[in-house]
Amino acid sequence: MHVIDDDRATMTRRKLVPWLALALVVAVGIVVLAVRSRPDNSPAARAARLEQQLACPVCEGQSVADSNSPQSRAIRDDIPRRIAAGQSDADIRQYYVSRYTERILETPSNSGLGIIAWGLPALAVILGALSIVVAVRRWSRAPRLEATDEDEDIVRRAREETDGGERHPDDAHPDDGLPDDSSPDHEAPGDENGP
Repeated sequence: MHVIDDDRATMTRRKLVPWLALALVVAVGIVVLAVRSRPDNSPAARAARLEQQLACPVCEGQSVADSNSPQSRAIRDDIPRRIAAGQSDADIRQYYVSRYTERILETPSNSGLGIIAWGLPALAVILGALSIVVAVRRWSRAPRLEATDEDEDIVRRAREETDGGERHPDDAHPDDGLPDDSSPDHEAPGDENGP
């Protein structure tokens, strides 16, 4: 009874090891991302971040940082002054939203349609991960088929045909009537005297 319990425990551990390794990789990845994603709060870094977050008011598809329009240059010059005056990033963004509407924001807001813009990709990732977990569980629970005697005969005949009749040691079949090379009764060629 202990042997069966030990086998089950070993099988359970073997199944858990890949999942634990995956959890460890994910945890390390999250820690690395959290540490590396801390924003630099120097005035220059804040200004650069805000320039990327604001869209050019007269251009299509360009941020204030990427555009050379007079309006974008004016905003780039204004942002450091507002930072030096003590305004927060949210205050600066709100000022430009009040002046140009929400279309000046490169990133969607956290309300209204912005929730859909943020939520759909996250939902897609979660559903994809769940689909992978379900598929892996189904595959691991699928019964493993055993080769029948008929299957083994088909393979043996196919090997004999392709190898010109050479016999492989692992082809021994109890019903094939051929002597097994490893049996003590089998005599090596040229050894007629026996043991």
